[in-house]
Amino acid sequence: MQPTQDVRTAMTAAGLNLIQQALSIYDSDLKLAVCNRRFVEMFDLPPELGQPGASFAETIRYLVTRGEYGEVDEVEQAVAARVQAARAFEPHYMERMRPGGRWISVEGAPLTQGGWVTVYTDITEVKLQEALLRARSAELSDQVLANAERLSQANRALAATNTALEEAKRELTEIEARTRLTTEMMPAHIAHVGRDLRYTYSNRRLSSVMPGRPQTIIGLTGREALGDTAFNKISPYLNRALDGEASVFEFADEESGRRIRVAFTPDRTGDGPINGVYILSMDVTEEVQARSAVMQARKRELATQLTSGLAHDFANLLTIILGLQGRLQRMAMPPGADELVSATLAAARRGGTLLDRIAGISGKRALRPVATGMAAFLADIAVLAQPILPDTIRLWVAREGLEKPLLLDAGMVQDALVNLILNARDAMGPRAGQITLTARALRDTWLELTVEDDGPGFSDEALLRGLDPFFTTKGGEGSGLGLSMVYDQISLAGGTVRLGNRDGGKDGKAKGEGSKGGRVTLRLPLRRAVSGQVQRMVLLVEDSAEIRENVREMLRAMGHSVLEAASADEGLKLSALPGIDLVLSDITLPGILNGVDLAEALTRAQNQPLDNVAAPVFLMTSLPPSDPLRIRAEQRFCVLTKPFDQDQLTAFLTPEVP
Repeated sequence: MQPTQDVRTAMTAAGLNLIQQALSIYDSDLKLAVCNRRFVEMFDLPPELGQPGASFAETIRYLVTRGEYGEVDEVEQAVAARVQAARAFEPHYMERMRPGGRWISVEGAPLTQGGWVTVYTDITEVKLQEALLRARSAELSDQVLANAERLSQANRALAATNTALEEAKRELTEIEARTRLTTEMMPAHIAHVGRDLRYTYSNRRLSSVMPGRPQTIIGLTGREALGDTAFNKISPYLNRALDGEASVFEFADEESGRRIRVAFTPDRTGDGPINGVYILSMDVTEEVQARSAVMQARKRELATQLTSGLAHDFANLLTIILGLQGRLQRMAMPPGADELVSATLAAARRGGTLLDRIAGISGKRALRPVATGMAAFLADIAVLAQPILPDTIRLWVAREGLEKPLLLDAGMVQDALVNLILNARDAMGPRAGQITLTARALRDTWLELTVEDDGPGFSDEALLRGLDPFFTTKGGEGSGLGLSMVYDQISLAGGTVRLGNRDGGKDGKAKGEGSKGGRVTLRLPLRRAVSGQVQRMVLLVEDSAEIRENVREMLRAMGHSVLEAASADEGLKLSALPGIDLVLSDITLPGILNGVDLAEALTRAQNQPLDNVAAPVFLMTSLPPSDPLRIRAEQRFCVLTKPFDQDQLTAFLTPEVP
């Protein structure tokens, strides 16, 4: 069992009391830290002056008053002089005779923490022997005796000095060890080169900061250690440092694909000559990527501020146009009118696409689920991917079942899969092989989409951090946002993303023997589209009369009955009527309550068993995805982005079929 601190303190005190010499240690404030019993006994000190915290000045004043230092005219002046000498904290050795006739030697040494330690030795016997020697050696000259005495005194002083030097040496060794350990722990390369540009010092971090370089470089030149390309980039700054100019700069290391920041500091003492250069190198690739992302985020924020108001009004106008043109299509029109109506609808939908792009500048896109046939969807993926794949890489698309249409945001899923195919292509590099895209239903709950490749597979670090923003294995060529954006898109749709590696060997589809390969699995909620329409009573809440009229006609064309309200207060009152099957409300409404407040109020009402309101609530808006009110709405409710046409509204309101 390890001794406690109290036990160790008591053992230390007992050891000091066994020493025949008197010992005292004062701190940097000249307060007694510790002393042994011999110190108090030698100078006959009162008990309070032998306790920790006792003042050095008070101790000296006591000794001067008792005549320890002979006759003194000015006591305070003598005390002040000795206190001033003590504050110098310099090694010293002296011998003096006390008032009682006994001789003592005083040996003092400073401490690195501040303060000093003093050892008092009674040398009366040594002095008596010297006197006896003088008396009995008459044949010896006085000069020899004096020299012997001085030599003896010098030897004692030398011994004290050697002790101080050994302590200083030990402390310097410890400092050097701590410094080296600190430099090895730092995530940077620290080095020193002489004027001949050869490394005289280096920690072992060069290979981690700039992969591909040797770990041990002492004695090598900068060109030998870094290579010609990297050294040519830093040599101008290195030469300026040898001329006395410190500098910091960044460069792209082509060999490792990393961004490196290097600081050069001249090795110079005062105004003396420059002996070399200290070099600090750091990998700042992630910092640069984050900085770029922040700048992009600021651009997005500015774009949001500039476009949100215009986009809102534009979306409302497009909604009106789509509704009016849809009504025209259902009317009897002269020859050629259908073509004009179709062209107008196409132009309006194009405007909606433009709004989506504007929204994409500043935030996540809104989900637009539509009935999607998986056979045609996968065929489109194959057509889109073909031009971006080299002739050496084949795309294999497989589908297991999935004959009936599913409700998907086809554009969002398409973007995610194309992104994964591009990543698989980059992972395979110049090697020939195959990328496999598989779609299947999992336990009739999930739509599982898997992309596999014949590349080297994911590293352990990539499996752990691959979905993190700004993580990349492509060096300066990658942004580190591809997989992160896929994760955000799939998460928005209620799905998951998993990274993994497939087993090597063949699977019957020419995957190559012994290959490993990476695997990315997307899982989305399996929502089947229904072919028939269900007639329902819909409560439509919209403050714009034109938009309300157009949405009403869309709902009626779907076979629904429509009850209309122009505000949240009016909608809340009408919601209590029996027979309402569904509520469709705009988010932005006049009055105290908005559409989100209305939806939340209706949801609370549904939780009451005796209440007649039992209708699901759907919201629509032209607000951008980054708007706080829209974000609040999407946390609990389904939201349809304006403008929309009848097909999009149908898909939005279509119930899921188990």
